[in-house]
Amino acid sequence: MNKPVTKANILLIEDEENIRTFIATTLKNQEYKFTAASTGREGMHLAASICPDIILLDLGLPDMDGMEVIKKLREWTAIPILVISARTNEHEKAHALDLGADDYITKPFGTVELLARIRTSLRHSSQMQDMSSIHPKPYHHNNLTINFEDHVVTLKGNIIHLTQIEYKLLTLLARNSGKVLTYTSIMEKIWGPYTDNNNQILRVNMANIRRKIENNPAAPEYVFTEIGIGYRMVEGD
Repeated sequence: MNKPVTKANILLIEDEENIRTFIATTLKNQEYKFTAASTGREGMHLAASICPDIILLDLGLPDMDGMEVIKKLREWTAIPILVISARTNEHEKAHALDLGADDYITKPFGTVELLARIRTSLRHSSQMQDMSSIHPKPYHHNNLTINFEDHVVTLKGNIIHLTQIEYKLLTLLARNSGKVLTYTSIMEKIWGPYTDNNNQILRVNMANIRRKIENNPAAPEYVFTEIGIGYRMVEGD
C-alpha cells in the first residue's frame, strides 16, 4: 500500500463563518491540513505556534485591518500569504502585495481558482528555497530558458542578448514566476529604494524585453501585465 503524500498545513484568517466553512470544505476534500482563526490577533498567534505552509488572509477583520497583519507577519516570517478579500481596488491590491503578500484573490471565487492559487504560492515558496541554493535550477517554460548560474537566456535554443537592466528585470520576474510583482517593488529592487514613482523607465524596458522574447508582444506568452498593479511571469515548468 502506498504511503499517503503529506499535504500542506494551511492557516485561514477569516471572520465570515460561511466563507470559513466553504474554504474548510474545499481544503478537507483535497486532504490539506487546516486551521482557522476569526481575528487578526488569533491568526498571528496561530501563525507563530503552528508555522503553517501558507496563510489565507481576509483584509476585513473585526479587530484589525488585514494590511496590518501582513506587516506584522513580514517582520518575522516569509510564509506565503494569499489575500482573500472583497476589496477590488487596484491600489488596495498593490498595497497588500507591496507589504509582502504573495498573491491576491477577490471574493467571490470558486474552488478551482482558490486551489490553483494555493498550489502556485506553495510552488513559488519551494522555488525560492531552490533559488537560494548554490546551484539554482534554471527557469524554463515552453521555448524560453533562463540559466541563472551562467547568466544566459535562450529562446528556441538561440541566445537572447539583453542589456544589464533587462536581464535583471527578467530574472527578477522569473525567480518570482507565478507571483505578481508591483511596479513599486520592481522599481525598488532594480533601481533602488530612492527611485521616483515614475515607472516609465520600467515600461520601456519591459517593452524591449517583450520584443526580444515574445512571438507577439501584444499577446504575451511569458510576461503578463496586471493592469494598474504590476507584472506576473508565467510559472516555470
